[in-house]
Amino acid sequence: MKVTFNGAAGSVTGSRHLLEACGRRVLLDCGLVQGRREESDRQNRDPGFDARSIDAVLLSHSHIDHAGSIPSLVKAGFRGRIHCTSATADLARIMLADSARIQVADAEFLTKRRSRNGQPPVRPLYTPEDADAAMDLFSPVPYYTRFDVDKGIRARFIEAGHILGSAQIEVECSGSADRQVLLYSGDIGRPSAPILRDPDLKASGPDMLLMESTYGGRNHDTQQDSVAKLRKIVSSTASRGGRVIIPAFSVGRTQEILYFLRVLRREGSIPGIPVFVDSPLSFDATEVYRTHPECYDDEARALFAGDESPFRFEGLSFLRTVEGSKALNSVQEPMIIISASGMCEHGRILHHLVHSIGNPANTIVVVGFMAAHTLGRRLADRETTVRIFGEQFERKAEVRILNGFSAHADSDGLVEYALKAGAGASKVVLVHGEAEQTEALRRRLEDEAGIRAATPSVGETVEL
Repeated sequence: MKVTFNGAAGSVTGSRHLLEACGRRVLLDCGLVQGRREESDRQNRDPGFDARSIDAVLLSHSHIDHAGSIPSLVKAGFRGRIHCTSATADLARIMLADSARIQVADAEFLTKRRSRNGQPPVRPLYTPEDADAAMDLFSPVPYYTRFDVDKGIRARFIEAGHILGSAQIEVECSGSADRQVLLYSGDIGRPSAPILRDPDLKASGPDMLLMESTYGGRNHDTQQDSVAKLRKIVSSTASRGGRVIIPAFSVGRTQEILYFLRVLRREGSIPGIPVFVDSPLSFDATEVYRTHPECYDDEARALFAGDESPFRFEGLSFLRTVEGSKALNSVQEPMIIISASGMCEHGRILHHLVHSIGNPANTIVVVGFMAAHTLGRRLADRETTVRIFGEQFERKAEVRILNGFSAHADSDGLVEYALKAGAGASKVVLVHGEAEQTEALRRRLEDEAGIRAATPSVGETVEL
């Protein structure tokens, strides 16, 4: 058994881990690389392997950094099955279609700019038709059900508690040699988060543990602290007549923020200003959440059973049309706008930032991880000047960071995961983390738990 890391090694995007065992080649996730445009485009067009040589894909969850290159894989000749949970398949359908529209729009925009200089047109990575073709290969499997991936390879999905449908992937290889088990964490969530079940940390006895390290060197604030800070931010911003701008992933983070805003509104602890979710994908994703009660925790299940949605409250509006989105620009009253993309690289959030970033009455609230070289990271770093749509803007709006809403386990949670879920593993490998965070987790595991972990680079192979 060996694994080659074709993405998310030394970074948090482009998860693509190639498992070779029993004479088969199985891809663990197939994510899109995000960041510097030219570099990420190159890596997305050349993933480092021949798509036709891949026998199957095991998908941990639907976030674009884990699933966003699947249409490219199919376009390049992959014809195997894509195994995932049912909720992941339903979310992937809308997320890959949305990603395809973004690919086409970005290519058209860049082509217009390049044509002025006599440069050739830009081809989109894939189209909506490619995304539709990819969905024909999806094969949903219930949690905890063992299934055959290929000859000699079986797998099952274990609750990860990150977003709806997210899973750890346990892969069992039984070839001519002894049985070997790999446990891939995907993205591990946090216990006691709203809506979803907690991540399952019961040991499965893996020989190799392949785990994320996004927050390997940081611990989060508690959710209670972040909710209290959110309450103060909304109240203070509204009192000075400003608007609260929240860049948020359409799947997971948007639903969690809505959950807590609903709680604060019901308590009467924030003013009753309107809340707009300006993202068609967020609306579609929220509808998918309603159809998968198998992923809920007890509290969410009780709310839905009582015909009460955790994502609905008075004053909340979902905007689907461009006209509705643009209309917000002329409204002067205080409001809350939640919009995608979460790292501020694409989508309607860019337009809201253009119209809000120069007003000191406004507040931009960072509620998730912002990868290096993204606009979101530059905002999180509180840079005073940022570039949006190719133009420079002076940032006068306040920036506040609330890391207690993160859907990723923090440093303490990751150490606990390695000790419990990965108990007995003879090899531990850290991926999906920027170098500083991965190295911090490696040191903690070695110093506090006596676990020696590998930290591979892109293109490197680890063998068991």
